[in-house]
Amino acid sequence: MTTSARTAQDETAGPGPGTGLPGERSPERLIGLFAEESRVRAFAAVALGAASPAEVAERAGLTARGAATALSRLREHGAVTSGPDGELGVAYDVFRDLARAGRPRAADGPGSGDARTDMVLRTFVRGGRLVRLPARWNRRELVLRHIAEQSFVPGIAYPERVVDEKLRAWCEDGEVDHVTLRRYLVDLRQLSRSEGVYRRLA
Repeated sequence: MTTSARTAQDETAGPGPGTGLPGERSPERLIGLFAEESRVRAFAAVALGAASPAEVAERAGLTARGAATALSRLREHGAVTSGPDGELGVAYDVFRDLARAGRPRAADGPGSGDARTDMVLRTFVRGGRLVRLPARWNRRELVLRHIAEQSFVPGIAYPERVVDEKLRAWCEDGEVDHVTLRRYLVDLRQLSRSEGVYRRLA
């Protein structure tokens, strides 16, 4: 079945059994959104900086109608948001909150498998947020590497506004602002920067 045929089928079929009410947020429901190729492509376009339906259609290789339909479903279920000016963005807080809700309470902190690294991370990263940056450079590098690994995929180009969105989430209620965190990630070579585009270094 072609992408357009699947999209048309999805438009007429409505929610399947056990999917709950429109707008309900659960890991299963969000995963179900990405069973449709057009939504995956539209979501990826927004994550990489497409700010309007026209940009999404162009970057994702979709028709205007296909992009509008995919974005409608993504917005309906909370994966994509629209700002007051209509600018599209990924609802990172939704994914973060669902990830936190699914974590075992006993594992209150990141785990790397290395006892020393885990101790450092538990001290400075709590509940998916950066409490503060360590003063010692070797510990600071561990924390920054953890943030980079959790936030960015190697080889993907991220516009500065997307980088800032991701880093703001780490800085909520902490002592470090997202601009300082971004600068440290670049200075310690966790991210590269060129003409306003960032990439995670392998």
